[in-house]
Amino acid sequence: MAVPRAVVFSAAIVMTFSTRAFAEAETPVEPGIDQLFETGKALFEQFVPDEIKEQYEFPSRQQWDEFAARLQHAMESDNLSEMLAYENEARGALLALRTFPGYEDYADWLQERIDYIEAAKQAAKTPTPPTPIPAKPNQPAAAVVNMPNFDLWMQRMRTRPKPEQAEKLMPILRTAFESEGVPAELAWMAEAESTLNPGARSPSGAKGLFQFMPDTAKSLGLSTFLPDERTDPEKSAQAAAKYLRELYGKFGDWPLTLAAYNAGEGRVRKLLKQKNAETFAAIAGALPAETRMYVPKVCATIAVRAGTQPDKIPAPRA
Repeated sequence: MAVPRAVVFSAAIVMTFSTRAFAEAETPVEPGIDQLFETGKALFEQFVPDEIKEQYEFPSRQQWDEFAARLQHAMESDNLSEMLAYENEARGALLALRTFPGYEDYADWLQERIDYIEAAKQAAKTPTPPTPIPAKPNQPAAAVVNMPNFDLWMQRMRTRPKPEQAEKLMPILRTAFESEGVPAELAWMAEAESTLNPGARSPSGAKGLFQFMPDTAKSLGLSTFLPDERTDPEKSAQAAAKYLRELYGKFGDWPLTLAAYNAGEGRVRKLLKQKNAETFAAIAGALPAETRMYVPKVCATIAVRAGTQPDKIPAPRA
């Protein structure tokens, strides 16, 4: 029997409640699945409004396990249709997170993932060809941008206003990137990562403008507890630029570097080897669904916000 939508939706909320409780504990701990489930249930009973409880029930342990596994699988699958299947649940969860005070940071993370779902849905209906780069006056036509879904994201980003925090934060982020020898325009990737919310966080533990997982943050010299420097705009931007510089040194290409940032260096390297490929376009279909949407979104964001096309972003300074 299929799990009722109401149960699945409540599981999404519970996952957020549980992660937040442990993240904000005075003494950090590594919660096991039993702790997450029991804490989530207690938080659901204590904090969720009665009108929500009337519509949604708390899931059983089996339903919780099944939902968590399916959600993770959908994000990592190379099948876009699996990610699309979560559209309604994700929208419902977003509505709840916007309602509960103090959960805006999770809502901003989820909003970005819904953006991927919407774009993937659009791509499935109307596949788009590679986009010609607009030529400057009195110059020959430029080459075509050979990047799946780049044109789709250009269409979406052209009409999208800058996040409210952009005016305040972007000068800080750009300066931090420049200090690490990384092109300043790449700092706009923070919009795709977190909607430029320094406190944005995901149920998996990623946090900040550049959505660092704890282990990655620590490897880049960031503290993750008292204070959590992932929420510090300047320090997190320096760490992100440093990481991008390292990845570019290994892949020599910005789309592949962005794919490695999102999906992991090992997965990208493995696919390049398996397919005897050298470009993002050649391996995009085998990358996680989220990564397939993430790379063209970041590139389109940079093109719209900074006026720099993907093939014109310079390499890091030597």
